[in-house]
Amino acid sequence: MFNFFNSLNQIEIFFLIIGFAGQGLFASRFIVQWIYSEKKGVSTIPIVFWYLSIFGGLGLLTYAIFRKDPVIISGQLFGIFIYLRNLILIYRKKNEKN
Repeated sequence: MFNFFNSLNQIEIFFLIIGFAGQGLFASRFIVQWIYSEKKGVSTIPIVFWYLSIFGGLGLLTYAIFRKDPVIISGQLFGIFIYLRNLILIYRKKNEKN
């Protein structure tokens, strides 16, 4: 495994770190949602879930652009749009109540 990292240049390592950080944020959203639902006693999605989705997706998108991977690029772009739209709907509903 260490031979793999020795074969990478600094730019590649930098983007690999961004990719892993994005994946970590993206995956952590499920743990956050699980803990939040357990505390509430019902299955529900906290607002932080959508922020983790966006920032994780941006990290993965950045890595995918660096790797020139059209499959991951298109998937993350579409996902980020949906996560942003969910936040807009949540905040719009909150503003209507006030």
